[in-house]
Amino acid sequence: MHPSDAPPVRARAAAALRRWFDTAAEAPDETGDGRRIDWLRALPFVGLHLACLGVFWVGVSPTALIVAAALYAIRLFAITGFYHRYFSHRTFRTSRAVQFAFALIGASSVQRGPLWWAAHHRNHHRHADTAADPHSPREGFWWSHVGWFLTRERFRTDLARVPDLAAYPELRWLDRYDTAVPVALAAALWIAGALLERYAPALGVSGGQLLVWGFFVSTVALFHVTVTINSLAHRYGRRRYDTADDSRNNLWLALLTFGEGWHNNHHFFPGSARQGFRWWEIDATWYGLRLLALLGLIRDLKPVPDWVLARGRR
Repeated sequence: MHPSDAPPVRARAAAALRRWFDTAAEAPDETGDGRRIDWLRALPFVGLHLACLGVFWVGVSPTALIVAAALYAIRLFAITGFYHRYFSHRTFRTSRAVQFAFALIGASSVQRGPLWWAAHHRNHHRHADTAADPHSPREGFWWSHVGWFLTRERFRTDLARVPDLAAYPELRWLDRYDTAVPVALAAALWIAGALLERYAPALGVSGGQLLVWGFFVSTVALFHVTVTINSLAHRYGRRRYDTADDSRNNLWLALLTFGEGWHNNHHFFPGSARQGFRWWEIDATWYGLRLLALLGLIRDLKPVPDWVLARGRR
């Protein structure tokens, strides 16, 4: 594209603002540099982090901390159990209603929609630690941790990688309007806090306090814990299996991420709903999935095959 043919700055800025709310408004990359960080598009993400400074103004209470911890845990399970092990790898089956319910919870995590997440993760497994990997730490810690997430090319969803998921209009809607659910959650927390401040003042909470702790702090912590698997689990830990990538098993990351830290296990055999292959490898996501199976909400959990366990003993 000739420089004189490039869209005016205002037009490009307006397009970027539209894409905050509607990813279908995505425009072709005018610069040709898809790996460049799109700072205008990334402003809400930056603002999410800056909003955490609000803790110095709103204070803290036990109720706010409990809400923050609960939303962290529930949404982390939606990411690890459903965005990852279900949508990305299809390691169990469930109903359309349960599928949507956990997609909705996952979408509130500000990690974009289920199709976007699964498409990028499938590409990661296909090209792990090569030049085509969306977030290999071989390109540096910050790139694999957060830089890739903010680039122009990585805002897009590769629908060709997720045709099975794109068949569901409700999932496509969550993917297209990926800010709708987080904004709704933030608003609900503010309203809940304001009501508690008025009708249960002994709790010491306010709308601003629940918004800051329950949404901003909880969401930022959840994001960075999730992406430590990209930035750290291919660098630090032990390798049980000889895989073509740099994946490692790391107990500390497994504890933080509800079992995702058994990453070398996972890269060797991603088709299992369980990532802690040994009884002593703590995998909280697996325990949660087992509970959902006992309740009849999911079924056909794919186990770790005997041959995989045998290979790991060598």
